[in-house]
Amino acid sequence: MTELDQLLTSIDPQKTVEETEARADRAINSFSFNEADATQWDVFRSHLINFMRHIEAALLGARALPEASTDFEWGRCVRLLLQEYGQNGEKAAFELARTGNEGGLYGVLKKLASRVARQYGENEVSARIGRWWDQLSIDEKLAAGDEYIGKWGHLLPSELTEGSAARIRANFPKVLEEHPRLVQRMRRLAR
Repeated sequence: MTELDQLLTSIDPQKTVEETEARADRAINSFSFNEADATQWDVFRSHLINFMRHIEAALLGARALPEASTDFEWGRCVRLLLQEYGQNGEKAAFELARTGNEGGLYGVLKKLASRVARQYGENEVSARIGRWWDQLSIDEKLAAGDEYIGKWGHLLPSELTEGSAARIRANFPKVLEEHPRLVQRMRRLAR
């Protein structure tokens, strides 16, 4: 097994993204909340802040994380809600929780957990690639790119592999960051 093969094994989606998502699912199931209380803005906000503390502790394997200011933690929640629900995401999420539509508060928490888990998984992949890449010499970096193209190039879009595959070679760490998604798509197609 080459060093590249070892890296690709270590960033396999089952060991990174999917494992992180599984930890998030377990955290959702262990979070205690009363959905009926989420019809009031302050209670909704408190649920989300507490949930974010809970989910991040679970993803990091910690019993609890130090508390930050409520405004800071709410700001993090709002940022994620904007990413998930678009402009005025916090209001859209509150409306879903209040009305029970799309799974209500549980649906909102599930989407938040999924987004946070995806970010943590992607960060883990990036960190592993960065450590591996930084320890390689220039020649080893070039050889790793050649090896990847030889083994995986047939699965990549032709615009990336045409000619000398310069786009892949110039952005190889970014290509590696996309590798877990490529593997996930292949596995879905194989099912």
